[in-house]
Amino acid sequence: MRRRTFITLVGGAAVAWPLAARAQQAQMPVIGVLSPASQNEELLRGFRQGLKQAGFVEGENVSILYHFAENEIDRLPALADDLARRRVAVIAPIGHPAVFAAKAATTTIPIGFVSADDPVRLGLVASLARPGSNLTGTNILQIELVTKRLQLLRELVPAATRVAVLVDPASKATTETTLQEVESAARAMALQIPVFHASNGREIGAAFAAFERERPDALLVSGGPLFTARRVQLTTLATRYMIPMISGNRQITEIGGLMSYGANITDAYRQVGVYVGRILKGEKPADLPVVQSTKFELVINAETARILGLTVPSTLLATADEVIE
Repeated sequence: MRRRTFITLVGGAAVAWPLAARAQQAQMPVIGVLSPASQNEELLRGFRQGLKQAGFVEGENVSILYHFAENEIDRLPALADDLARRRVAVIAPIGHPAVFAAKAATTTIPIGFVSADDPVRLGLVASLARPGSNLTGTNILQIELVTKRLQLLRELVPAATRVAVLVDPASKATTETTLQEVESAARAMALQIPVFHASNGREIGAAFAAFERERPDALLVSGGPLFTARRVQLTTLATRYMIPMISGNRQITEIGGLMSYGANITDAYRQVGVYVGRILKGEKPADLPVVQSTKFELVINAETARILGLTVPSTLLATADEVIE
């Protein structure tokens, strides 16, 4: 082969390869991830793991378009509308505000969600067994476990009679049902429950500053993506103000929160990833039953307990799924 001919062939291949790669990428299905907060790599790792179980790997045979509202909830409708305009194959919203924004944006694009409350009661699906629309996913039963968290908190801090509750009003559905559960449990346990609202980092700081005046004995943190995103701030302030804190999110406990009890949220997003993969293969969300969490983890941070001057009862230590030393 002549040298000039060889160079021409090699040059042609060099041009063809990027074109082929671009063409292949253009043919990849696109998943839209919608979150009211910033990137949570642990949850996304669970989601990607589920996708991989279903046969999809980001960048190889599926593309993911990330839309983060950076705690500006008002941006969610526009971000959801953008995903709908782009006609992504599936939308995977994180947190109730994102789920409702995605639901409002499209009735045809499949949506795979994680719900902290009964998705039937919230109007997301017709039934757990037969969702019947373009939405399906998992229910981690965060709200249903509020009473159990208060009981665990009372067991660890038996003298507590005044338990503050921190909620995010931007997560309207979560806040309403959380407060209903809290009020019912408080009456049964003879607890006083002052409620504090926070929708951003500044308001979280203001809530903790108010604790000096209100003097709560302990703190229950509601669910929601804001508090997951601000978990470093929450644990830092809880230590500074020396207040025992419980949540439903082990991510908060792992970095210094006192205790958490709830479903493994990372695994819930893994399940959503599996469902999204099945939808990409042709299954209909209307036919995929909503998965109910059945395993719940009690995680206790023993080091934080020592800092707060608390002795963890042996009964709690024996039932804990993990004790962080």
